[in-house]
Amino acid sequence: MGAAELVAAVRAELAPVEGRLAEHRYLAELEAGRVPLESLRAFAGEQRAIVTSDRRSFEHLAQRFPQPPAGDLFREMADGEAEALQLLQPFAAAVALAAGYEPLAGCQAYPAYVAWLALNGSPADVALAFLANLESWGRSCARMRDALRPRYGADAVAFFDFFAAPPAGFEERALALITSGDPASGRRASRLLQAYELLYWDTLADGLH
Repeated sequence: MGAAELVAAVRAELAPVEGRLAEHRYLAELEAGRVPLESLRAFAGEQRAIVTSDRRSFEHLAQRFPQPPAGDLFREMADGEAEALQLLQPFAAAVALAAGYEPLAGCQAYPAYVAWLALNGSPADVALAFLANLESWGRSCARMRDALRPRYGADAVAFFDFFAAPPAGFEERALALITSGDPASGRRASRLLQAYELLYWDTLADGLH
């Protein structure tokens, strides 16, 4: 099975979870104007912790696999997380996020698994998992951007706009890494990462009043 066929197969396997993400209650409540400020602060606090952790994970991957094309891709992913962290600051300020915010376990399972992949995964595992996951995360960010922009303005939602579409050329570069991996291991990584993505949103929704 070629890389593109493997990605298509994994996306088909993840379709039920993808559907739950596309129809998630948290996003529907946000679009209806029923997500309180406290929950938006939680989102900002969770993302601050996640992006900080993911940046370090990608830096570690670049150190483990320094040769191109893997090293180049992981360094660019780390740079992207650093940029996202800067873009998050206006939103965090807009919702008055406190410096001492304490993250939630259900939300932090996602970056914990990314860190596990950084220590134990292959370049192909990481590439396949993120390629399978980015579409749902991008769609969710686009919906949050559109829902929050009228209230907070364009500068405050730049973080969501950054993630609304994948980086240019990411899919082609990820496919080049996937060809060298173990399909079973990559499928597992994709399934778990997508499950932790769903747990993230479920945890935020559980906090709604």
